[in-house]
Amino acid sequence: MSHSTPNLSVVVLAYRSGEALRGFVDSLIYLLDREEPEWELVLVANHFSGDGDKTPEIVKQLAESSARIKAITQIKKGMMGWDMGSGLEAATGKTLAVIDGDGQMPCEDVIRVYRKLVSERLELAKTYRVNREDGMYRKTISVIYNIIFRILFPGLMSRDINSKPKIMTREVYRQMNLHSDGWFVDAEIMILARRMKLNIGELETGFSCLMNRPSFVKFSSIFEFLGNLISYRILEYGHWFKRKKYAINTHGHESDKPSSTR
Repeated sequence: MSHSTPNLSVVVLAYRSGEALRGFVDSLIYLLDREEPEWELVLVANHFSGDGDKTPEIVKQLAESSARIKAITQIKKGMMGWDMGSGLEAATGKTLAVIDGDGQMPCEDVIRVYRKLVSERLELAKTYRVNREDGMYRKTISVIYNIIFRILFPGLMSRDINSKPKIMTREVYRQMNLHSDGWFVDAEIMILARRMKLNIGELETGFSCLMNRPSFVKFSSIFEFLGNLISYRILEYGHWFKRKKYAINTHGHESDKPSSTR
Protein backbone atom coordinates (compact mmCIF):
# COMPACT_ATOMS: atom_id res chain seq x y z
CA MET A 1 0.00 0.00 0.00
CA SER A 2 1.14 3.50 -0.83
CA HIS A 3 1.50 5.84 2.13
CA SER A 4 0.81 8.92 0.01
CA THR A 5 -2.32 10.97 0.53
CA PRO A 6 -5.29 9.24 -1.16
CA ASN A 7 -6.87 11.05 -4.07
CA LEU A 8 -10.33 10.01 -2.89
CA SER A 9 -11.73 9.22 0.55
CA VAL A 10 -15.20 7.69 0.61
CA VAL A 11 -17.09 8.08 3.88
CA VAL A 12 -19.74 5.36 4.11
CA LEU A 13 -22.52 6.08 6.61
CA ALA A 14 -23.37 2.59 7.82
CA TYR A 15 -25.73 3.11 10.77
CA ARG A 16 -27.67 -0.15 11.21
CA SER A 17 -26.72 -1.31 7.70
CA GLY A 18 -25.96 -4.82 8.98
CA GLU A 19 -24.78 -7.60 6.68
CA ALA A 20 -25.83 -5.64 3.57
CA LEU A 21 -22.76 -3.49 4.15
CA ARG A 22 -20.38 -6.31 3.18
CA GLY A 23 -21.65 -6.57 -0.38
CA PHE A 24 -21.81 -2.80 -0.72
CA VAL A 25 -18.18 -2.41 0.36
CA ASP A 26 -16.98 -5.27 -1.88
CA SER A 27 -18.66 -3.69 -4.90
CA LEU A 28 -17.35 -0.24 -4.04
CA ILE A 29 -13.76 -1.48 -3.68
CA TYR A 30 -14.00 -3.27 -7.05
CA LEU A 31 -15.14 -0.05 -8.72
CA LEU A 32 -12.57 2.12 -6.95
CA ASP A 33 -9.69 -0.16 -7.92
CA ARG A 34 -10.63 0.28 -11.59
CA GLU A 35 -11.26 4.03 -11.46
CA GLU A 36 -9.07 5.57 -8.74
CA PRO A 37 -6.37 3.27 -7.28
CA GLU A 38 -5.42 5.83 -4.62
CA TRP A 39 -8.53 5.43 -2.49
CA GLU A 40 -9.50 5.23 1.16
CA LEU A 41 -12.72 4.01 2.80
CA VAL A 42 -14.00 5.36 6.11
CA LEU A 43 -16.81 3.15 7.42
CA VAL A 44 -18.91 4.94 10.04
CA ALA A 45 -20.95 2.64 12.28
CA ASN A 46 -21.52 4.82 15.32
CA HIS A 47 -24.18 3.31 17.56
CA PHE A 48 -26.25 3.74 20.69
CA SER A 49 -25.06 1.81 23.74
CA GLY A 50 -26.88 -1.50 24.11
CA ASP A 51 -28.92 -1.19 20.90
CA GLY A 52 -27.88 -4.64 19.66
CA ASP A 53 -26.67 -3.36 16.29
CA LYS A 54 -24.13 -5.76 14.74
CA THR A 55 -22.88 -3.22 12.21
CA PRO A 56 -19.95 -1.96 14.36
CA GLU A 57 -18.49 -5.48 14.50
CA ILE A 58 -18.95 -5.92 10.76
CA VAL A 59 -17.17 -2.61 10.15
CA LYS A 60 -14.25 -3.66 12.36
CA GLN A 61 -13.93 -6.94 10.46
CA LEU A 62 -13.90 -5.13 7.12
CA ALA A 63 -11.23 -2.71 8.39
CA GLU A 64 -9.04 -5.64 9.42
CA SER A 65 -9.06 -6.86 5.81
CA SER A 66 -7.33 -3.77 4.40
CA ALA A 67 -5.09 -1.00 5.69
CA ARG A 68 -7.02 1.39 3.44
CA ILE A 69 -10.26 0.88 5.36
CA LYS A 70 -10.91 2.78 8.58
CA ALA A 71 -13.57 1.83 11.11
CA ILE A 72 -15.38 4.51 13.11
CA THR A 73 -17.50 2.88 15.83
CA GLN A 74 -18.15 5.44 18.53
CA ILE A 75 -21.07 5.73 20.92
CA LYS A 76 -23.43 8.17 19.21
CA LYS A 77 -23.63 11.75 20.42
CA GLY A 78 -25.83 12.90 17.56
CA MET A 79 -27.52 11.67 14.41
CA MET A 80 -26.50 11.70 10.75
CA GLY A 81 -24.65 15.02 10.82
CA TRP A 82 -22.56 13.85 13.76
CA ASP A 83 -21.82 10.55 12.01
CA MET A 84 -20.86 12.36 8.82
CA GLY A 85 -18.58 14.73 10.72
CA SER A 86 -16.78 11.90 12.51
CA GLY A 87 -16.14 10.21 9.18
CA LEU A 88 -15.01 13.32 7.33
CA GLU A 89 -12.65 14.26 10.15
CA ALA A 90 -11.04 10.81 9.92
CA ALA A 91 -10.70 10.98 6.13
CA THR A 92 -7.33 12.01 4.70
CA GLY A 93 -8.05 12.21 0.96
CA LYS A 94 -7.69 15.19 -1.35
CA THR A 95 -11.32 14.70 -2.37
CA LEU A 96 -14.07 13.63 0.05
CA ALA A 97 -17.19 11.63 -0.79
CA VAL A 98 -20.15 10.76 1.44
CA ILE A 99 -22.68 8.02 0.71
CA ASP A 100 -25.07 5.85 2.70
CA GLY A 101 -23.99 2.22 2.97
CA ASP A 102 -27.39 0.54 3.06
CA GLY A 103 -27.63 0.06 -0.70
CA GLN A 104 -30.49 2.50 -1.32
CA MET A 105 -28.09 4.58 -3.39
CA PRO A 106 -25.95 2.59 -5.87
CA CYS A 107 -22.24 2.55 -5.08
CA GLU A 108 -21.59 3.10 -8.81
CA ASP A 109 -22.72 6.67 -8.24
CA VAL A 110 -19.52 7.38 -6.31
CA ILE A 111 -17.54 6.75 -9.49
CA ARG A 112 -19.96 8.64 -11.75
CA VAL A 113 -20.07 11.71 -9.52
CA TYR A 114 -16.30 11.63 -8.91
CA ARG A 115 -15.67 11.56 -12.67
CA LYS A 116 -17.95 14.56 -13.13
CA LEU A 117 -16.24 16.52 -10.36
CA VAL A 118 -12.77 15.84 -11.80
CA SER A 119 -13.55 16.22 -15.51
CA GLU A 120 -15.53 19.44 -15.09
CA ARG A 121 -13.27 20.82 -12.34
CA LEU A 122 -16.18 21.24 -9.96
CA GLU A 123 -15.93 22.04 -6.27
CA LEU A 124 -19.02 20.03 -5.29
CA ALA A 125 -20.85 17.28 -7.18
CA LYS A 126 -23.86 15.20 -6.19
CA THR A 127 -26.86 13.25 -7.43
CA TYR A 128 -30.57 13.94 -7.66
CA ARG A 129 -33.14 11.15 -7.41
CA VAL A 130 -35.54 10.57 -10.31
CA ASN A 131 -36.58 6.93 -9.93
CA ARG A 132 -37.62 6.56 -6.30
CA GLU A 133 -38.99 3.36 -4.78
CA ASP A 134 -39.34 4.62 -1.20
CA GLY A 135 -43.10 5.17 -1.12
CA MET A 136 -45.48 8.10 -1.51
CA TYR A 137 -44.99 9.39 2.06
CA ARG A 138 -41.25 10.03 1.72
CA LYS A 139 -41.50 11.21 -1.88
CA THR A 140 -44.14 13.77 -0.93
CA ILE A 141 -42.09 15.04 1.99
CA SER A 142 -39.02 15.32 -0.25
CA VAL A 143 -40.89 17.28 -2.94
CA ILE A 144 -42.35 19.75 -0.42
CA TYR A 145 -39.03 20.12 1.35
CA ASN A 146 -37.13 20.88 -1.87
CA ILE A 147 -39.76 23.40 -2.98
CA ILE A 148 -39.52 25.24 0.34
CA PHE A 149 -35.73 25.14 0.13
CA ARG A 150 -35.74 26.73 -3.34
CA ILE A 151 -38.14 29.45 -2.17
CA LEU A 152 -35.99 30.33 0.85
CA PHE A 153 -32.66 29.92 -0.93
CA PRO A 154 -33.19 30.94 -4.59
CA GLY A 155 -30.47 30.69 -7.18
CA LEU A 156 -29.00 27.36 -6.12
CA MET A 157 -29.11 24.95 -9.05
CA SER A 158 -29.90 21.77 -7.13
CA ARG A 159 -32.95 19.58 -7.64
CA ASP A 160 -32.59 17.28 -4.63
CA ILE A 161 -30.93 18.68 -1.51
CA ASN A 162 -30.64 15.43 0.45
CA SER A 163 -29.43 13.09 -2.29
CA LYS A 164 -26.05 11.41 -2.09
CA PRO A 165 -23.29 10.78 -2.84
CA LYS A 166 -22.00 14.26 -2.25
CA ILE A 167 -18.38 14.77 -3.28
CA MET A 168 -16.31 17.86 -2.56
CA THR A 169 -12.72 18.98 -2.44
CA ARG A 170 -10.99 18.96 0.92
CA GLU A 171 -10.55 22.73 0.76
CA VAL A 172 -14.31 23.19 0.36
CA TYR A 173 -14.98 20.94 3.35
CA ARG A 174 -12.55 22.91 5.51
CA GLN A 175 -14.15 26.21 4.56
CA MET A 176 -17.67 24.96 5.25
CA ASN A 177 -17.08 24.26 8.95
CA LEU A 178 -20.26 22.19 9.27
CA HIS A 179 -22.21 22.37 12.55
CA SER A 180 -25.36 20.27 12.12
CA ASP A 181 -25.32 16.98 14.01
CA GLY A 182 -28.69 15.80 12.71
CA TRP A 183 -30.57 15.13 9.48
CA PHE A 184 -30.21 18.78 8.42
CA VAL A 185 -26.56 18.37 7.47
CA ASP A 186 -27.30 17.79 3.76
CA ALA A 187 -29.22 21.06 3.59
CA GLU A 188 -26.46 22.84 5.52
CA ILE A 189 -23.92 21.69 2.93
CA MET A 190 -26.03 23.09 0.09
CA ILE A 191 -26.79 26.36 1.91
CA LEU A 192 -23.08 26.92 2.48
CA ALA A 193 -22.33 25.93 -1.12
CA ARG A 194 -24.75 28.67 -2.21
CA ARG A 195 -23.14 31.20 0.12
CA MET A 196 -19.66 30.26 -1.12
CA LYS A 197 -20.83 30.44 -4.76
CA LEU A 198 -19.36 27.02 -5.48
CA ASN A 199 -19.22 25.46 -8.92
CA ILE A 200 -21.74 22.60 -8.49
CA GLY A 201 -22.74 19.70 -10.73
CA GLU A 202 -25.46 17.04 -10.50
CA LEU A 203 -26.24 13.64 -12.04
CA GLU A 204 -29.55 11.80 -11.90
CA THR A 205 -29.82 8.51 -10.03
CA GLY A 206 -32.30 5.97 -8.70
CA PHE A 207 -33.26 5.24 -5.11
CA SER A 208 -34.17 1.76 -3.88
CA CYS A 209 -36.58 0.89 -1.09
CA LEU A 210 -35.40 -1.31 1.79
CA MET A 211 -38.40 -3.47 2.58
CA ASN A 212 -36.90 -4.98 5.73
CA ARG A 213 -35.98 -1.69 7.41
CA PRO A 214 -38.17 1.26 8.38
CA SER A 215 -37.22 4.85 7.65
CA PHE A 216 -35.22 6.62 10.36
CA VAL A 217 -36.79 9.95 9.35
CA LYS A 218 -39.68 10.53 11.74
CA PHE A 219 -42.69 12.80 11.19
CA SER A 220 -41.29 15.24 13.75
CA SER A 221 -38.22 15.63 11.52
CA ILE A 222 -40.38 17.61 9.07
CA PHE A 223 -40.85 20.39 11.61
CA GLU A 224 -37.17 20.19 12.56
CA PHE A 225 -36.20 20.62 8.90
CA LEU A 226 -38.53 23.59 8.45
CA GLY A 227 -37.34 25.26 11.63
CA ASN A 228 -33.72 24.85 10.59
CA LEU A 229 -34.42 26.21 7.11
CA ILE A 230 -36.03 29.33 8.53
CA SER A 231 -33.19 29.80 11.03
CA TYR A 232 -30.57 29.50 8.30
CA ARG A 233 -32.53 31.91 6.10
CA ILE A 234 -32.34 34.48 8.91
CA LEU A 235 -28.62 33.78 9.28
CA GLU A 236 -28.16 34.27 5.54
CA TYR A 237 -29.75 37.72 5.79
CA GLY A 238 -27.23 38.52 8.53
CA HIS A 239 -24.39 37.26 6.34
CA TRP A 240 -25.65 39.39 3.42
CA PHE A 241 -25.81 42.47 5.68
CA LYS A 242 -22.21 41.94 6.82
CA ARG A 243 -21.04 41.68 3.20
CA LYS A 244 -22.95 44.84 2.31
CA LYS A 245 -21.48 46.72 5.25
CA TYR A 246 -17.98 45.54 4.32
CA ALA A 247 -18.48 46.69 0.72
CA ILE A 248 -19.58 50.14 1.87
CA ASN A 249 -16.62 50.44 4.24
CA THR A 250 -14.24 49.30 1.52
CA HIS A 251 -15.51 51.52 -1.28
CA GLY A 252 -16.53 54.53 0.73
CA HIS A 253 -19.22 55.48 3.24
CA GLU A 254 -22.49 56.85 2.06
CA SER A 255 -21.51 60.17 3.64
CA ASP A 256 -18.43 60.33 1.42
CA LYS A 257 -20.58 60.34 -1.71
CA PRO A 258 -21.89 63.62 -3.17
CA SER A 259 -25.33 64.38 -1.81
CA SER A 260 -28.10 64.63 -4.36
CA THR A 261 -30.22 67.74 -4.66
CA ARG A 262 -33.89 67.87 -5.47
